[in-house]
Amino acid sequence: MKRLTRLTVKSVVGLLAIALVAFSSCQEKKATSSNTFPDGTPIPEWFSDTTKIDPSTLGKWYSIADYGAVADDLSLNTEVIQQLIDTVSATGGGVIVVPQGTFRSGALFFKPGTHLHIQKGGMLKGSDDISNYPIMPSRMEGQNLDYYPALVNAYDVDGFTITGEGTIDGNGLKYWEAFWQRRKENPKCTNLEVSRPRLVFIWGCDNVQLQDVKLHNSGFWTTHLYQCNYAKLLDLHIFAPKAPVPAPSSDALDLDVCSNVLVRGCYMSVNDDAIAMKGGKGPWADEDPNNGPNENILIENNTYGFCHSTFTCGSESVHTKNVLVRNCTVKDVSRVIFLKMRPDTPQKYEYITLEGISGTARTAIYIRPWRQFFDLQGRETPPVSSSENITFRDFNLKCDKFAEVGITQYDRLSDIRFEDMTIEAGSADLDTSIISNLVVKNVTVNGEPFLQ
Repeated sequence: MKRLTRLTVKSVVGLLAIALVAFSSCQEKKATSSNTFPDGTPIPEWFSDTTKIDPSTLGKWYSIADYGAVADDLSLNTEVIQQLIDTVSATGGGVIVVPQGTFRSGALFFKPGTHLHIQKGGMLKGSDDISNYPIMPSRMEGQNLDYYPALVNAYDVDGFTITGEGTIDGNGLKYWEAFWQRRKENPKCTNLEVSRPRLVFIWGCDNVQLQDVKLHNSGFWTTHLYQCNYAKLLDLHIFAPKAPVPAPSSDALDLDVCSNVLVRGCYMSVNDDAIAMKGGKGPWADEDPNNGPNENILIENNTYGFCHSTFTCGSESVHTKNVLVRNCTVKDVSRVIFLKMRPDTPQKYEYITLEGISGTARTAIYIRPWRQFFDLQGRETPPVSSSENITFRDFNLKCDKFAEVGITQYDRLSDIRFEDMTIEAGSADLDTSIISNLVVKNVTVNGEPFLQ
């Protein structure tokens, strides 16, 4: 009896040791996934610091109401607020505060040393008259051009922040109605034909942080970052309706030639893509110094309502590298991921991983040519594009279609991995012949092994 007890204890100890090794291995694997970008490089500690900025540490507060701004539907406060921004910047900087109430304005331009804080119950509401957004040098749809600015703009303002629990509202209804009327008149009209402002445009700014605010009802793209490095977007609520009047091209976030970006804890529901990688378009887009890559992007712990795609590369993107999307919930989105293979633009999408995705979608994985406003500009043959080292891991999804994948003769798909996925889908067709080095491991669709 004693011998049996000793053997049992020994066995138990052995089993515990084995379990500990297995647990350690699992933790090591999890840590590797959690602490590296898809190309294997370490994720810097900067991405782990999700400390909220205390706006009281950013300098003196200046309430726009104390300097002549009026909270009603008749007053246009653009001049008053802009003068305050200019004065605060010239005298050492500080925080421009929108207090309780609704303050209407046209385009505002934040200057070095200034920040924006929207107090709870406060709203900065965009004018629905496009003349209050003067045309100036800007960036839209992968090209530098003269265009309408956003409601909130920051050019070369390092350290710029937007904080508070209030709302920046684009008041976009008239812009949406004008767009759909124009589209009715000319179904081939471009997005730029109808004059519409964005909500937030940040250009050439490093060390940017947007936190807690509500970004609603933009006339065009909601948040556009161009040539920015080290930007954090934390716990934002981004919304534009799909009904009764859909908000066209109301992308929640467009990253355009940006690096080192953290998007965490946000809610996004818009009538277009939630997060889109931009960067340039056209047959020679990779040679234009205004264009460039998006790289080192961490998107985590977000929730998505309706949108066309939670994560999109394109339709104006030349190079996207090292994107990790993890631990996100989707609800009735059209697509979880869309890799837009644009036939008139050289593109390279590489080292992109989506993991820990759960919820419902029409299509989980969508990789297709994107021909909207196709123009080779005299180039005889389309440039070659590629998507490679793309990993989909730990999905638990209900969808109409698991994957819709198709490419042209000028596209290349390689090193695609499906791992640890549980899918319920009405359709699970996939043409594997167009993918070089496809790896499928522990994937079930409707309870059956997928391609195994």
